[in-house]
Amino acid sequence: MINAEITDIEVHNVSFPTSTRAFGSDSMHGKPNHACTYVIIHTNTQFKGYGITATLGRGNEFVVLACKLMFEDHVKGQTTTEIYSDFASFWRKLTNDVQYRWIGPECGVVHLATAAIVNALWDLWARIEDKPLWKLLTDMSPEQLVSTMEFKYIRDVITEEEAIKILKEQLPYKEQYEKHLLTKGYPAYTADIGWWNYSNQQMRSASKKFQKLRFKEYKTFVGNTISESCQRCILLRHVLGKKKKIIIDASQFWDQDEVEHVAKRLAHYRIFGIEDPSSPDDFLAYTEMRDELNYRLIYKVEVTCGEICANRVQFKQFLKNAAINYWNLNVGRLGGVNEALVVCLMAKKHNIPVWGHAGGIGLGEMNQHLQIWSFICLGNHNAKMEYVSHQHGYFENPVHVSNFHFVLPKRAGFSTKLKDKCIVRWSYPEGSRWKDLFKTV
Repeated sequence: MINAEITDIEVHNVSFPTSTRAFGSDSMHGKPNHACTYVIIHTNTQFKGYGITATLGRGNEFVVLACKLMFEDHVKGQTTTEIYSDFASFWRKLTNDVQYRWIGPECGVVHLATAAIVNALWDLWARIEDKPLWKLLTDMSPEQLVSTMEFKYIRDVITEEEAIKILKEQLPYKEQYEKHLLTKGYPAYTADIGWWNYSNQQMRSASKKFQKLRFKEYKTFVGNTISESCQRCILLRHVLGKKKKIIIDASQFWDQDEVEHVAKRLAHYRIFGIEDPSSPDDFLAYTEMRDELNYRLIYKVEVTCGEICANRVQFKQFLKNAAINYWNLNVGRLGGVNEALVVCLMAKKHNIPVWGHAGGIGLGEMNQHLQIWSFICLGNHNAKMEYVSHQHGYFENPVHVSNFHFVLPKRAGFSTKLKDKCIVRWSYPEGSRWKDLFKTV
């Protein structure tokens, strides 16, 4: 490996006015402006690393500032050899700064900043090795891969030795699974058909579009009232027919008793699953909701969360209390790739499928790599990767879906590099497009 010294950082507040077209809207977040903290790590070589964490607009400036401060204190002057030879220790140092962690710990602004920096470092590593990130991960030995992960607070669920054993057990199948994905791609489902502020006509048009693309699973957003939620499900069933799977996303909108009441009504429409039905911190409520929705309705409704969960310890709580049927992985919300990997290993040990989340800038680009690695190295086959169709055009290596499957990335890196024109146009508030928009207000 090239021993590059990390010399500088650029951090950009990149934001899009998605609220004007209802993209990304849900019952809890009615007018989001999809945004990201975009990190570029410079070295004393030609190599750079590009990292992202996603937000919804206001507040992104806090993450930007945190990235700059954390870089100066813990990253600048380090070499790639020092970091990658003991990545777990580096990650621990970044997340456990004695003063920054007080406004965490391992959650909130500091953890989002950690994700952006850590994801940039993984992108840098993959670029140095001239591999897409999924390939960098799959080519590592079990021991090397596990050395990048932090197991503190979760050894009651999985240990380093158990993680290595799981990876070694899958070694005989890696080549076969990789060939399968290179041929067929990774299976996708779509959340692009039912944003909360979409009209009925927008929902019909989007659903028909993805039907023509042969998608099999569809996600729509619900909340606010039972009648509105039911009407959305009726509309989708009418357009999609009986065989397609429908997932509903409540975006943490309901209390526990509301979830159980609504689910009884919606189960008639053969709902496959409900995502984020209530507070992501209330794992005890999730345990009771899962029991109710899995076993006491006319049709089983699966329960999932993860998109908004900050760390591996939260996942441990859901796991130990049998609170979910499957997990939604968000590498831009967890503390970057390192923490996402250990969450996948916990899930594998306890037979919980891990699906990939994509509802934010760069999340599809990043999470696809984790899903591909999980398929090849963990045999996580009973899962899907979310696909939404907007904002990919600003990436140099955007996600590509063909025949309702993600085509595996072939270019080196984490697929996180934005085109220069994106920074020029959509940096907030100085970007040229934002200046034009301000003139019209």
